[in-house]
Amino acid sequence: MAKKIEKQFKVLAPGGQATPAPPLGPALGANGVNPGQFIQMFNDRTRELNGKVVGCIITLYADRSFDIEIKSSPAAVLLRVAAGIEKGSGVPHTEKVGSVTKEQVKAIAEEKMEDLNAATIESAMKIIEGTARSMGVTVESN
Repeated sequence: MAKKIEKQFKVLAPGGQATPAPPLGPALGANGVNPGQFIQMFNDRTRELNGKVVGCIITLYADRSFDIEIKSSPAAVLLRVAAGIEKGSGVPHTEKVGSVTKEQVKAIAEEKMEDLNAATIESAMKIIEGTARSMGVTVESN
């Protein structure tokens, strides 16, 4: 018989370097997850990502056990790294803060393909380009 799911929630943490310090520890504790146990499991599974922010879906069961599912980094984080910027624009329609090439967008789309709701790499690229536009990052067509 399958375990009864009590709660499911998402967190973002640096791969391989998560600590129980705020904001991660309190968020885990408030949801009934043992922070020490989660941090050890998360860091073991994301060691090769070394500091890259990744998403994680935590499924908490009625018997207080939990499962974690590691997702790829958010598109905005990948775009910030590719464009070499600290953060997106506050007014993206008028103030552009950086640019990325089509090749960089394609690489990001390929990395995120399994987490996106897209059937082809071209449609995944359009999703990433939309995120770039909303951040004030220009996509250069070469």
